[in-house]
Amino acid sequence: MGEFEEQYWQRADASGAERIAARYRRRADAFGAKVDAVREGQWGNRSPCEKWTAADVVQHIVDMHGVMLTPLGRSLSAAPAVADDPAAAFRAARADVEAVLADPALYGQECDTPSGRLTALQHIDQVVSQDLPLHGWDLAKATGQDDTIDPADVEEALSGVGAIPEETMRMLRTPGAFGPGVEVFGPEVKVGADAPPQDRLLGFIGRDPRWRP
Repeated sequence: MGEFEEQYWQRADASGAERIAARYRRRADAFGAKVDAVREGQWGNRSPCEKWTAADVVQHIVDMHGVMLTPLGRSLSAAPAVADDPAAAFRAARADVEAVLADPALYGQECDTPSGRLTALQHIDQVVSQDLPLHGWDLAKATGQDDTIDPADVEEALSGVGAIPEETMRMLRTPGAFGPGVEVFGPEVKVGADAPPQDRLLGFIGRDPRWRP
């Protein structure tokens, strides 16, 4: 590869990383705003995830940030526990992941994942970044907030889940298939063919769009 071609691909890789980082930041901003808007006394509210409270939703997101760091030999920084300060716990976990997204030497490292071998950048983009809008919906429903998911995130997620092979989808719907206590998708909730895209996405991943506390 000549010098010009090498510089071109380096710029292209950097541009792609910047887009992924920007997408993560946008989603983290939206999730963080929902965390900040939870009122005192609401953290024990039930969520659409049958076994989780509102606080459990945030705990899951914080834990998944830690999962993104583990293959890199890193862990979450010392921070308040979710039980004590959910907003501070999320901000700290977010900062740890953003530090990876800002460092090519880190985000370019490859790791083994349930989806195959990915760079840390791809892993973050495909897992915790995509988790944020969906679990933002859970938190919003649990605490009476606006539960609208960004249409761009809905479109991207619908496209992604629609491309998952049937065998893989069965595993994703099987509790414990990816580790003890891990449940990725629940059984599909049927919605009408003319349902809005957000409802179709939620139904596909096992959420009832009509769920109420």
